[in-house]
Amino acid sequence: MNAVKMNVPFFKASIGSEEEKAVIDVMRSGWLTTGSQALAFEKEFSEKVHSPFALCVNSNTSGMILAMEALGVNRENAVITTPYTFVSTAASARHLGADVFFADIEKDSYSIDPNSIEKILKSPDGKKVKAIVPVHIAGNVCNMNAIMNLAEKYNVKVIEDCAHSFPSKTQSGYAGTIGDAGIFSFYVTKTITTGEGGMVTTKDPDLARHMTMMRMHGMDRTTWDRYTSPKASWIYDIVASGYKFNLPDILSALGREQLKKAFVFDQKRKDHVRRYNEELGKLDFVKLPPTGEGNAWHLYLMRLDLSKLTIDRDEFALQMQKRGVGISMHFIPIFNFTYWKNLYPEFTAENFPNAQRQYSETISIPLWPDMTDQMIDYVVETIKDIGGKNHA
Repeated sequence: MNAVKMNVPFFKASIGSEEEKAVIDVMRSGWLTTGSQALAFEKEFSEKVHSPFALCVNSNTSGMILAMEALGVNRENAVITTPYTFVSTAASARHLGADVFFADIEKDSYSIDPNSIEKILKSPDGKKVKAIVPVHIAGNVCNMNAIMNLAEKYNVKVIEDCAHSFPSKTQSGYAGTIGDAGIFSFYVTKTITTGEGGMVTTKDPDLARHMTMMRMHGMDRTTWDRYTSPKASWIYDIVASGYKFNLPDILSALGREQLKKAFVFDQKRKDHVRRYNEELGKLDFVKLPPTGEGNAWHLYLMRLDLSKLTIDRDEFALQMQKRGVGISMHFIPIFNFTYWKNLYPEFTAENFPNAQRQYSETISIPLWPDMTDQMIDYVVETIKDIGGKNHA
């Protein structure tokens, strides 16, 4: 490899003058917390994904807790989710006192396996399950037809973790609108960003009303309503022990500008993926990422065929970093973490072979809209060179 060393970040948010102006306008407006910008963001997002209701929140985690609580997840029951996700998916259930039953992922993808889900639902533990929480890893939508059929068969709810999957359009609708609720993330590395933030979608008006109330201290009126309604602003009631999960207008304004660009960002990511696939598909030590209908390509999960290499995944990743290529690991399976090991002693890698295998082979490589052709070429040449020098 003779190319001059470059530094290619794992991710860089695509922020322009439009976002800067929107945020400054809010700062100058005198209203910084949740108000007209948040309401407009909710309306525009709901229109994008064709959902009757959308509620902006300060994180995907907050949204997950809201949706779980609203759908009845509590210390008397449990949820089913995947060990191959960021820990917040499962931790949200624990915050509500619920148990978490884990189902392995499919053999050749990162998506939760419907067959593994049904094994749990058929078991004695199945009677305790309140909801299934599929996670659309990297933007690749899970087998929602199978999951929704299981939900109907066993009378359980479905909460989609859509942290990676916007916009993900399928024949069944956009990801996040197929189940009972969908939870999106606008963290800085996501397909659109508010820095920190998220959105909850649902078709159920009662669910939307309950989550709106719980999002802001269990108050029967929003702050915006209290300060803009002719009704005396100081009169309100607390009807439940709610949370503080609202998204302020500064971040909502940023999100509204990002939302306008969402499909442009989406196309740019897919253009980069095509270039990666064309070049990396020629390498016998690389397995291309799984894909399917509606893939938003939030991440490019490069899988290594370790039988073709003399080094393991960790060493390959380290060599990429040394050459200036930003990488990450999505995800460290939850069974590797101390809290979960102590909580569920049987929750081990041996019992989730598909998740463990994918983890041992996967490196997340740079994928963001404003990457240049030179950056893509450098990442590819770095991978080729490391693999060539360490080929079995």
